[in-house]
Amino acid sequence: MNGILSHLTLVEGSAFVAAPLAGMSLAQLGATVIRFDPIEGGIDYRRWPVTAAGHSIYWAGLNKGKKSIALDLRRAEGQELAQELIARVGRFVTNFPARGWLGYEKLKESRPDLVMVAILGNPDGSTALDYTVHSASGFAYSAGPADHEGPINQAVPAWDLTTGLQAAIALLAAENHRERTGQGQLAKIALSDVAFATLGHLGYIGEVLVNREQRPRLGNEVYGAFGKDFVSRDGKRFMVVTISKKQWTNLCDATGLGEACARIEAAAGLDFGHEGDRYAVRDQLYPLFDAWFRQYNFASIRATLESHDVCWGAYQTFQECIEQDPRINDNPMFAKVAQPGIGEYPVPASPIDFSVSGRLPPVAAPSLGQDTEEMLSKYLGLSQAELGRLHDLRIIRCAD
Repeated sequence: MNGILSHLTLVEGSAFVAAPLAGMSLAQLGATVIRFDPIEGGIDYRRWPVTAAGHSIYWAGLNKGKKSIALDLRRAEGQELAQELIARVGRFVTNFPARGWLGYEKLKESRPDLVMVAILGNPDGSTALDYTVHSASGFAYSAGPADHEGPINQAVPAWDLTTGLQAAIALLAAENHRERTGQGQLAKIALSDVAFATLGHLGYIGEVLVNREQRPRLGNEVYGAFGKDFVSRDGKRFMVVTISKKQWTNLCDATGLGEACARIEAAAGLDFGHEGDRYAVRDQLYPLFDAWFRQYNFASIRATLESHDVCWGAYQTFQECIEQDPRINDNPMFAKVAQPGIGEYPVPASPIDFSVSGRLPPVAAPSLGQDTEEMLSKYLGLSQAELGRLHDLRIIRCAD
């Protein structure tokens, strides 16, 4: 089965999360993604988590289904091979510094209609990582319990992930433009721009400048709606959220607390059909539900909430999620893949399931340099003799 992007080939020069995620997202839709790395592996090649033998599970996770070539990028001949490959393919995604031999102006000398996506830290080109962008965004001071004084970082690299997906969109958009006009272009995406744009998208900027308010710390509560973590009699924690009127009605029906909530609603002159009104008197509502949930064991609560179609979710550790959740174990998105050097374990395909094109099965990540000979022969026309010469000079690294 061919993926929906099986017609597309691109070159990726990358490290860490955003750029590798962009390439992997396209590879999982069928694109041929040729990643080049230094001969010894890039700065993320051994990033944790690693196996006892030192193989990076992280690297394997972000490079599924790609082609890998390894070049000595410190030497002119290795750089020239990368430049020529980019020119022949005509599409390039990178978070390496887009200057010098990897600068857009330099690269388009050989391919005037080059489509290139460059991921930056800050729009001025200065360095930034997800961690430093997040610390500046304000979100670290909105996370955690209300009485906590210091910042709290998030465990998920949200800005890396969002930027990577934006980069994939940028490549497809620029490619679409080139198909219509014949014109290539450089698309630049800064990690900090993605984060600060999100402040605007979600209303944080308007909240500060228009309402003159700063979002308070709410712990595990949901801002602007009825949403909070609760605990069962046997100590299991779970999250319950009602955004729509129907979700609120379902929760009241499940717990039998509709009349008690209606009295609070009437006394406050509010309409609990609106999520904001439920939020406004949450300090009166939460104790009612907290007391109800603490009467019952988790198994009973689960059955009740599910039978009433309540929006809820149990808190799980990574191990509980991976070993017990049917959304991993009974999900056709996942399939067991034997990853060389690591072993066999469930690996996700693309989360996008097309009605016509379907979903390609997940594919293992390549070993470093696994496809060097094939890609340089196919796209640059190098002979076996020339490949042998480059290998002997350690300008390229081929499959082990």
